[in-house]
Amino acid sequence: MSELLDPGEMAIADRTTIAQGTPGITLMDRAGAAVADVVARRPLTSRVLVLCGPGNNGGDGFVAARILAQRGFRVRLALLGSIEALKGDAALAAGRWTGPVEDAVQADLSQADLIVDALFGAGLARDLEGDARALVERMGESGKPVIAVDLPSGVDGATGAVHGAAAPAVETVTFFRRKPGHLLLPGRGLCGKVRVADIGIPDSVLAEIAPRTSANDPDLWGAHFPVPTVEGHKYGRGHAVVMSGGRWTAGAARLAARGCLRAGAGLVTVACPEGAALVHAASYAALMVRHVENSGDLSDLLVDHRYSSVVLGPGLGVGDETRDMVEAAVAEHRSLVLDADALTSYAGAPQALAERIAGAKAAVITPHEGEFARLFADTDLIPADADKLTRTRAAAQALKAVVVLKGADTVVAAPDGRASIAENAPPFLATAGAGDVLAGILGGLLAQGMPAFEAAAAAVWLHGEAARQAGPGLIADDLPEALPKVYAALFEALGARAG
Repeated sequence: MSELLDPGEMAIADRTTIAQGTPGITLMDRAGAAVADVVARRPLTSRVLVLCGPGNNGGDGFVAARILAQRGFRVRLALLGSIEALKGDAALAAGRWTGPVEDAVQADLSQADLIVDALFGAGLARDLEGDARALVERMGESGKPVIAVDLPSGVDGATGAVHGAAAPAVETVTFFRRKPGHLLLPGRGLCGKVRVADIGIPDSVLAEIAPRTSANDPDLWGAHFPVPTVEGHKYGRGHAVVMSGGRWTAGAARLAARGCLRAGAGLVTVACPEGAALVHAASYAALMVRHVENSGDLSDLLVDHRYSSVVLGPGLGVGDETRDMVEAAVAEHRSLVLDADALTSYAGAPQALAERIAGAKAAVITPHEGEFARLFADTDLIPADADKLTRTRAAAQALKAVVVLKGADTVVAAPDGRASIAENAPPFLATAGAGDVLAGILGGLLAQGMPAFEAAAAAVWLHGEAARQAGPGLIADDLPEALPKVYAALFEALGARAG
């Protein structure tokens, strides 16, 4: 269930299910029952206030209120708008509620142990204003636990953006599949625990929808993951090259190289200027070191086609020589990871970068938000004020490369429109050098022949899991060392799935 459906795609799922014979009111009854079940599991809850909006999200709230009242809870229901204005299934659900209907604008929130937020669902795409915004703000300030129906009111299901205001929920109940807004910030931080309820929409509707966005987990890329075999050998697991800067910036390349090794590359060579050679040679015994001063030397090195991937950028330096090294790697048709200085060397010139990497076997760029902004500065390739998912997809299409836009909600996008959103990165992963390790893990997976999009998504997931394994207080050096336990659990899961 890694697929994520935006509000338009979820509407197709609803319509298709109804067309196949399941009445809309049946879906609404099941949704409301799922919300009631979550409320009923909350401790110390007897007084429940259900805030209903004017659409189907409010209809779900009417159903939940009715079921909770039947179960003995002291339920108050307040509606934003008039009951006469409700339409379709929401009107049917309201007609089955036999209790009083309060005016939500005037509702006393203090006399509730818990609030059900059934005001606005995932499809909200405009800023809340007037009474609706004031109500949501009051809900957020009430200090009461909130159970959100579909998404906290005010959160955009497609983007995670907050439209004016949103009250944080302790739990969110959504239906069939999660939405991008459950994973993208700031929405993710407002949802609390997200529960996906089965309301009878069949998985077969996904064939018509053909969703292009997924949560980043092994379901997405596990079939392509390079699991070692008993007959395998180091030369079959690829040879990655990490290009290093001088001795004073060699640490970034060392982290990347260690990430390559731990990711499973059979061999890893650090290519570096003479002044950094001893630093690298003394760092990790498993690394090989080659003297490379410039792009010409790199071209000479890559004549040997046993080198399968190249990581360029960490601590490399910004300027013409770095751009020439990118060209040298492309000319030898290698899989590329471009990070940090390799991206800043193309600041404001993404079209030049696109032309330069067009001949690569595969190319993945891994910017953080600052590097992304610099790369696309003063261009119209990225829609103005677009959300993170849209920006990453636009960048991938413009560069004809896989783009990893880093952050707590890292998005990976391919030129064909596929995208994944990460959700496993702990906050303590934000530390110096962590991005260098990610570039190395990715280079190691590409060296083993993993397809670019799947390799990028897997690298992001592994990076997050390594951080979780290392725990609070981690430094970047800890991340490669945490990977063996992550790999052991992953291989066990992949093996069980295959079996």
